[in-house]
Amino acid sequence: MPPREPLPALAIPRMRGSGFVFAGVWLLILVQTVEDAWKNPDRALGALAIVATLGFAVLYFVLLSRGWSTMRATGDLGATRRRAVLGLAALFALTAVIVPGAGSSGFNTVYFISAYAAFTLPLRPALGLFLVCVVALVLAGRWVDGWSDLQSTAIGTFFAAVATLGMTRLIRRSRQLAAAQQDLARLAVAEERTRFSRDLHDLLGHSLTVITLKAELAGRLLDVDVERARVEVEDVERLARTALTDVRAALEGYREVSLGAELAGARQALAAAGVTGRLPGSVDEVPGELQELFGWVVREGVTNVVRHSGARTCWITVSSCAVVVCDDGSGPRPGSGGGAGLAGLAERARVAGGALTVGRSTQGGFELGVRV
Repeated sequence: MPPREPLPALAIPRMRGSGFVFAGVWLLILVQTVEDAWKNPDRALGALAIVATLGFAVLYFVLLSRGWSTMRATGDLGATRRRAVLGLAALFALTAVIVPGAGSSGFNTVYFISAYAAFTLPLRPALGLFLVCVVALVLAGRWVDGWSDLQSTAIGTFFAAVATLGMTRLIRRSRQLAAAQQDLARLAVAEERTRFSRDLHDLLGHSLTVITLKAELAGRLLDVDVERARVEVEDVERLARTALTDVRAALEGYREVSLGAELAGARQALAAAGVTGRLPGSVDEVPGELQELFGWVVREGVTNVVRHSGARTCWITVSSCAVVVCDDGSGPRPGSGGGAGLAGLAERARVAGGALTVGRSTQGGFELGVRV
């Protein structure tokens, strides 16, 4: 099977324009942090908190955009393990600078830290980080005077983490689904190519063999029996038109093989090759679902008899569950692998729940059969 082509980028939506606005609008939560830092009586500490808040917003936005691009291109987590750890460490460090100057509202940054962790860490480390953050916020809200509003921050952090985890896992599942659909499409193309090459081989192999034999016979009859030669030439023309129709039908996928029609064609091909055919007079006992498979066996078997065997007699026997084509010719050739025709026939038999048998017949020639 050919190697998988890169998945189309559209498997994950692009983040550009309105997408970046949607992602960045949540940073407005930090406006409250900036306001509280501005109100801090310690101007230096407040100014440091404001600068750290702005730096946090810029860093988070850059990390998010790079992580989204990575996930869109590969379907994996939004950053390598090293980049994720460094990014989280930088965000935590900036938070440590913000909180002293902005107070409890400085912990609003934990929303974004949890979201980035969900976006870049495997499931278990991300869940562990969420748990630590939520517990720390709850405890800080109980133990530190004036920080009681951290209870709502803890709840918001929990929901932000869960929402981001769900989104990232949905993106990864979508990517996997796109990969599976691509594999199915490629397999369907490969299967159709196999079907067409198999049908084309089986159809043209038989038809061209009979055409060649009849053309040779017509050439020998030109100096002996002109009327008979004319009949053979007309048969060659008819067979060529039939072969062309079969090829067109194979291209469209509508080609059906009938056991009765193949037996009639086999009788004609064997006669043209000077081989006596011992064929069944009726195929009524063969179930309808096996008629096509048995027809392909007859076509392939008779083609091999006419081409390679040098036989004088060919026997074709059918029953409700088996078909056998055998002759009294030279038999199987040593080291012969059977070729594409037998390989295609074996695949047809396998799909129908049967098995192909190839070997020497009791008459000393070649035997081809399928039993279902």
